[in-house]
Amino acid sequence: MTGGTTDHATTTAPTVQAGASFSGGHGATILGVEGLALSPDERAFLRNADPWGFILFARNVADPDQLRRLTDNLREAVGRNAVVMVDQEGGRVQRLRAPHWTDWPAAMDSAVDGPRAVYLRHRLMGQELRAVGIDADAAPCLDIADHATHPFLRNRCFGTDAGTVALMGRAAADGLLAAGVLPIVKHMPGHGRTRVDSHHDLPVLDVALDDLDATDFAPFRALNDLPLGMTAHIRLTQLDDRPATASPAAIRLIRERIGFEGLLMSDDIGMNALSGTPAERAAAAIAAGCDLVLACNLTRAEFEQVTEAAGRMTPDAQARAEAALARRGPPDPASPADLRAQLAALLAA
Repeated sequence: MTGGTTDHATTTAPTVQAGASFSGGHGATILGVEGLALSPDERAFLRNADPWGFILFARNVADPDQLRRLTDNLREAVGRNAVVMVDQEGGRVQRLRAPHWTDWPAAMDSAVDGPRAVYLRHRLMGQELRAVGIDADAAPCLDIADHATHPFLRNRCFGTDAGTVALMGRAAADGLLAAGVLPIVKHMPGHGRTRVDSHHDLPVLDVALDDLDATDFAPFRALNDLPLGMTAHIRLTQLDDRPATASPAAIRLIRERIGFEGLLMSDDIGMNALSGTPAERAAAAIAAGCDLVLACNLTRAEFEQVTEAAGRMTPDAQARAEAALARRGPPDPASPADLRAQLAALLAA
């Protein structure tokens, strides 16, 4: 176990309101926060905005003690045991890093060692997250890579065929769940074939839906029982001229053709694949059928506008949120040292 992660290994997230749940019509948002600690002003804003959950970035992370205080204070601000998520995939995309946490391999590199290694790594990853109060991870990435997948995404994929991606994705999700961390499958309905980085431009996928059924959609269909999912900011030309996040047709495809019944959030609405103001993007995502808007890197004024535009969670979204939370188990009681020994033995075999 890396330094600083064992002190809270069996600590549960604080329950600041007895019996608190997500059935009260909370804000249909997951919001980022500014820095290492909450100011009184930010705390007041969050109390009023009442987001369903929070997302953290490297700007929010210094060391385990600081991070545990922050996650405690986020939950105190909204008066309930809200979900706190992070992007901790491994490789380039991980917000918690050495020396306090493990630098994990990227998904494609981890997959080489087989599903058991993927499972053990994600279970250990989940233990590190849960020890500091983080209980959802924006992983696994179920996109399928090919020879021309954009570099921003390629090694974040578990493989180049649907079967491998589904197998490794299931192992990753099971490892996180065993550690008490909710996995968030992404990027639905499949980003791997696109050639553009959606942080900067709108990727366009001009492929027949029947062809996508056996490839891009297949890993998501295989894992459609998982509790949380995230959309892709891509346009499927066979559906319409809108990014999937803002497309009722694409959300319907995710729900009906892929069969995903979990809580569905947008990818970050601050990304340049989307057009319009942040508030307009938030409203479009909710109107299309997303349950939640993910807003990560905005000004305070923009966060306020997004909160208003997204509104409150619908009854259907609340029901899906309750079902997701029912999958959030307690912190993993397994010994990290034992799990690491298993992983080392597996890799040495």
